[in-house]
Amino acid sequence: MDEATLSAVRAAMMTAKTPGAYDKVYKDECVYSYDTPLSPTGLYVNLSTHHGVGEAHLALDHEKTGNVLYLHQRWVKTPKPAAAAAAVPTKMAIGVEGGFALDEDAAKYDVAKHHSLVVMPTKTFVSLPCDDLPTVVLNAVDGVLRHAGFHDQSEVAAWSEERRESKYARTLTQEPSEGRKISPDKSSWRCVDTGAVENLWLNLGDGHIGSGRQHWDGSGGNGSALRHYEEMRAKGKEYPLVVKLGTIAPSGADVYSYAPDEDDMVEDPLLAEHLSHWGIDVMTMEKTEKSMAELQIDLNKGFEFDKITESGAELESVSGPNLVGLANLGNTCYVASVAQVLKTLPAVVDRYVAPAMDLARGAPADVTCDFPAQMSKLCVGLVTDKYASAESAVNAGAHESAVNPRMFKNLVGRGHAEFSTGRQQDAVEFFQHLLEQMTREEHKAKARLGDAPPTASQFEFEVEEKTTCVESGAVRYVTRRDNVLPLDVPVESATNAAAVSEFKERELKRQKTSSEGSGGGGGGGKEKADDEEPVRPVVPFDACVAKIAAPELVDDFYSTALGRKGTASKTTRMKTMPNVLAVQVRRYYVAEDWTAKKLDALVPMPTTMDLESSLRGRGMQPGETPLPDPEGPASAEAAADGKGNGAEIVAQLVSMGFSENGSKRAAIATNNVSADGAMEWVFAHMEDADFNDPPTAVTSAQSAAATSPASVVGTNPESLMMLTSMGFADVHATAALKRSGGDVERAADWLFSHSDDLDAACAEVMSGGGDDGNGVGNGSSGGVSPPESPVVDGVGRYELFGVVSHLGSNTACGHYVAHVLVDGTWCIFNDRKVAKSANVPLDLGYLYFYRRTA
Repeated sequence: MDEATLSAVRAAMMTAKTPGAYDKVYKDECVYSYDTPLSPTGLYVNLSTHHGVGEAHLALDHEKTGNVLYLHQRWVKTPKPAAAAAAVPTKMAIGVEGGFALDEDAAKYDVAKHHSLVVMPTKTFVSLPCDDLPTVVLNAVDGVLRHAGFHDQSEVAAWSEERRESKYARTLTQEPSEGRKISPDKSSWRCVDTGAVENLWLNLGDGHIGSGRQHWDGSGGNGSALRHYEEMRAKGKEYPLVVKLGTIAPSGADVYSYAPDEDDMVEDPLLAEHLSHWGIDVMTMEKTEKSMAELQIDLNKGFEFDKITESGAELESVSGPNLVGLANLGNTCYVASVAQVLKTLPAVVDRYVAPAMDLARGAPADVTCDFPAQMSKLCVGLVTDKYASAESAVNAGAHESAVNPRMFKNLVGRGHAEFSTGRQQDAVEFFQHLLEQMTREEHKAKARLGDAPPTASQFEFEVEEKTTCVESGAVRYVTRRDNVLPLDVPVESATNAAAVSEFKERELKRQKTSSEGSGGGGGGGKEKADDEEPVRPVVPFDACVAKIAAPELVDDFYSTALGRKGTASKTTRMKTMPNVLAVQVRRYYVAEDWTAKKLDALVPMPTTMDLESSLRGRGMQPGETPLPDPEGPASAEAAADGKGNGAEIVAQLVSMGFSENGSKRAAIATNNVSADGAMEWVFAHMEDADFNDPPTAVTSAQSAAATSPASVVGTNPESLMMLTSMGFADVHATAALKRSGGDVERAADWLFSHSDDLDAACAEVMSGGGDDGNGVGNGSSGGVSPPESPVVDGVGRYELFGVVSHLGSNTACGHYVAHVLVDGTWCIFNDRKVAKSANVPLDLGYLYFYRRTA
């Protein structure tokens, strides 16, 4: 090292910081791009901020921070002589011993690591180790290299199945076992109700052996164990804990709690004692069936057999611009599937790809918390060819080119109860959450992103709800906003109903034959349903649209035309047609037992569609008579505060299907200001135990208190004090906290972003308008724009360009895959794997994206 370089290092050495255990060190990936130490030019880590930057952003980082000293990491992968076989996972976890591996390439490649100190602005490299360097610099370098890094710190195994101890285990009541001992001979185990010999569960309370429930793929049992629990509970006997017989071993067994307040796999610390009561010695038992975790592991390992992943076809891998995959961080395929569709929109590319360097230059010091910069990073990584080259793919140790969305997912999910976790999530909910966050951030960053309408406006449309008083014929029109068109699936309209019915009959006969012919062995004469492919209901798209358009009767409707209650007919249409229409096929629902279920039906969606004749709303038509406005205070509640809006608000809410008492409560709680505000209150309180109870009269003082700072949801003195200490008035701080659900940071962001017209913005929030920060504003879903912002409208003719499909029994588990039309060719995006699609699953999708053709 020459004297000039050493002098430059000494002059800057006090800026080098040694990171502590809890400091964030971004040594794994560039904060502006997806460059890593494995990239051709390596990664430069700022020894002052501990932010990693790629070659393209090194000069920018030096300019913005003034930092001189950087640690350069340049790693090269080489294949190992004989790749070791990947360990078979034994637990439902990622990134921990026995779980799924996060880095499957670790067993296949050796990594040669080269480190240097880089001195800016001359970009002089000093190979490490170097004894001539000052100790403070060497300590900083060593601290960065030894630090776990942000990726490892934030991973925390992505997800892991945790089983809590059942609160019923230590106080479990067990019936006397005289004459009811369970034989150790497994061949004698039978379901008491059906005679089934597989997937058997022993009730630890009364010794009943019953069949388990069906798995998501139709295999498993018939649910007699659960039915027995419910029957006994109806008789006042609570026996919630059951154990899967075939999993009992000295190390433990699968235990499930049917109790409604648990309804999950649990731990029983007294399992050996409870089993001994029924004559089972765990020390002599041998596991003969797969545990629930192992079955779920098989499902996670076997995704590609499904039609959605097109595993049966010889798919041609592709790479290039718009053909870059996204690595799965454990359970982040819901993020990847949505991102692969959004990145194809011109509005997204124009806003986040072209001005990428300007967005980076204008980012705050902590780039990882800046949405415009991180969204730009994601889009550049997916849209350009920077990470799609053969060199990038090979150097990353993979056959596919892919980037890692960890930083983006961490930012977008921050503070959210679900998206901040490593658990699987609903792609539709994430899509709407992302649009909400984009709208908020794009408004804040107008100076950097320009004045173009928010990205979410591409998807937003107005829903027109028409309520007709059946007796008088008078009508009322109410408009709300949405960004996803939900399609319910009327299974009763299946075109192959007869074939489905015949298949179910054959299934019942096979199950009966299997039970009768399985005497004494591990399954007897049971065949695997003769390998017959299940016959699923086929429900036409037109039937789903017809269900939306069909009139819905509303009983107990207060008609202002009649001055009394009657019956109304309610229809729903689309008042406007967006540029991009997102359509959700509602395959997943909550059953009566509050368990998530999947509707096993095929809905062949069209590649082109015209909604003008079927769903276009026309507004008030010639000859129609509007329902009259109420004359004066028609209710005690309206009279109580001296306003005449109450009856009209109540009538509007009742016309939407809410109870009259609940609607009155909403009008009172929101001071009869607006129907939108009352509707927002309904959505927040409709699950309250007293929602449908008659409302109590309120005094003027109570009414005034309803809008005082102390009564606003999410407001507390500490939060108010923090905001007022920044110079904001009490009324402004109160409105901001109401809108942000009490989150001080988001409230402050909102206040600063509306500083040009704060009084009007706060008045709108306090009157019930605007968004509450949780996507519920204005009675709409998904955090759509406020009502005064313009809505795009055009001809409702569309073509399909994206399909997000889901495998699994419910949206809280399983796997998401995206099919996207790229330059006229359908491609499948299965995490990091990208290939030309041979057969787009048009009938199995969950979220479909259409763009306007006219």
